[in-house]
Amino acid sequence: MSKILVIEDEAAIRRVLVKILSEESDSYQVEEAEDGLVGIEKIKKEDYDLVLCDIKMPKMDGVEVLEAVKKIKPEIPMVMISGHGDLDTAVNTMRLGAFDYISKPPDLNRLLNTVRIALDTKTLVVENKMLKKKVSKKYEMIGDSDAISHIKDMIEKVSATDARVLITGPNGTGKELVAHWLHQKSARSKGPLIEVNCAAIPSELIESELFGHVKGAFTSAVKDRAGKFEAANSGTIFLDEIGDMSLSAQAKVLRALQENKIQRVGNDKDIKVDVRVVAATNKDLKKEISEGRFREDLYHRLAVILIKVPALNDRREDIPLLINHFTSKIATEQGTAKKEFSDKAIKLLQDYDWTGNIRELRNVVERLIILGGIEVSEKDVKLFASK
Repeated sequence: MSKILVIEDEAAIRRVLVKILSEESDSYQVEEAEDGLVGIEKIKKEDYDLVLCDIKMPKMDGVEVLEAVKKIKPEIPMVMISGHGDLDTAVNTMRLGAFDYISKPPDLNRLLNTVRIALDTKTLVVENKMLKKKVSKKYEMIGDSDAISHIKDMIEKVSATDARVLITGPNGTGKELVAHWLHQKSARSKGPLIEVNCAAIPSELIESELFGHVKGAFTSAVKDRAGKFEAANSGTIFLDEIGDMSLSAQAKVLRALQENKIQRVGNDKDIKVDVRVVAATNKDLKKEISEGRFREDLYHRLAVILIKVPALNDRREDIPLLINHFTSKIATEQGTAKKEFSDKAIKLLQDYDWTGNIRELRNVVERLIILGGIEVSEKDVKLFASK
């Protein structure tokens, strides 16, 4: 159920807006407020998914309402309602954080499309904020090796800029950790971090996933939908496994980087986006370029800063710290006492050939905790290694 508040001092227009929205979808719960002061009190007490607000009102005008809402509950999208003489003010409200504006009398299709898009965006933003609350510890980078220290130093320098970053390294090394740290330490950290696994999305759907689509663009497009680039506006989009992206999608990503504009599938209308792009791959993109599978111009756009994440075998001195981190985390997740690893057990794990990198180490540590004794011993590790 999506809760929508209509703030409008003209009773006739307010009733029309409430009627249109209520009849559009059973999932819309529409409430109304006759002026800005009443609207603000409602917003303080209730969580709304969208607010439609007139600009010219007595007691408290729409600009003041917008500024107040952005301080109280900044995640709520605000769509401003403007009369003919309010258009300049309506445009200015976009600079203050309004999602969009519609003119009086409202065009039905424009109104409903704006409402759908705003609600889609609100859902993505809320989901992202919930994830960000968990992100700090989940994506903590563990290690004091020279390689990891170098990456941390690079993140400190690069995060303060909007420079695009290409992260390379084998599977399981933690490339996503670097992306999360870059975002968290940047000026965009209050904005969303949207992750897209390019390898997990079928090639025929990747453009719709990234750029959105309009109703009827293809068979299953039953309504307008915002894409990941729009969802990441004012924040960061992380394109994981970008080496698996189709050439047609690469061309559109290149345009988005060059012009800061995207087009939804099935529509030629440009939508401006303000997004920092961080990409990652386990592939050799220069080889992919030479074999015609990756665009060279896109590579140069993405690889302003290159960060190479080493394989675990190249940073074995971090393994004791990683084991300690994983044992603490697993104990917390399972609600059990933390198990210790003997020095000999740790040494054996340091000497092991980690083809699956950190992801494999984490799984092995969990297996040894479950199957081992009170203390994970050298014997437990040897038993694991023999399998």
